Amino acid sequence: MKELKAKTFELRKDVLDMIRSAKAGHIGGDFSVMDILAVLYLKQMNISVENMDDPNRDYFVMSKGHSVEAYYAVLAEKGFFKREEVISEFSKFGSKFIGHPNNKLPGIEMNSGSLGHGLPVCVGIALAARKDHRESRVYTVMGDGELAEGSVWEGFMAGGHYKLDNLCAVIDRNKLQISGTTEEVMSQENLEARVEAFGWHVIQVNGNDLDELNQAFEEAKTVKGKPTCVIANTIKGFGGGSVMENKAPWHHKVPNDEEYAQITEELERRKEAALHE
Repeated sequence: MKELKAKTFELRKDVLDMIRSAKAGHIGGDFSVMDILAVLYLKQMNISVENMDDPNRDYFVMSKGHSVEAYYAVLAEKGFFKREEVISEFSKFGSKFIGHPNNKLPGIEMNSGSLGHGLPVCVGIALAARKDHRESRVYTVMGDGELAEGSVWEGFMAGGHYKLDNLCAVIDRNKLQISGTTEEVMSQENLEARVEAFGWHVIQVNGNDLDELNQAFEEAKTVKGKPTCVIANTIKGFGGGSVMENKAPWHHKVPNDEEYAQITEELERRKEAALHE
């Protein structure tokens, strides 16, 4: 796992360069969600360039679509497109690498970013896979601020009702959103109990710990008769050190020269520390 952990800091550097070049992007959520995406795509899911037309593959929807830079970085690492291409072209005029997931790109199932849609769509995908007797597992990643959308709770209700044990929802619980803390904007207290009340198996983990995430996804595969929700407790801006971590303004902020240098240095330091654990 230490190589994968080191890789997550390299991928965060790609995100930093994307946003620096484009002068736009949602860097705080990118950094918090990166470990979740890396474990799913590089360790867990049956998704590859070669099998994207295979109906028995796994399916993924990035519901918190504003964290698209992290998504692009991981897809590039997976080989769906070239790393240099997405870094140089992200959010430029006429680019296909737009500021939310674009399903005209290989590897992306659906456009997203209008919050609250990922879970309901994945309920439909998981239900269809079960009816067709396919082995596919279905995953979505949501933000905790996104949970204020009513359609999310309709998705939880339907997923539990249909006992979709091939469905796994992940909440990036970084406790910050564009206008402040989630608890100030729309309280998320007793989140585990609330999701369980809809008939889901719930696992709480440190969402920036790759081992805990991997174990949670392995556990989800063994659960029968109900879907699984992984509440991934993360740090917004994780990896960016004291410049970024747990600071709401970094929801959508472009680093200046000094901040860029500090964040780059911190990412390199953490990458080297991961390799020597």
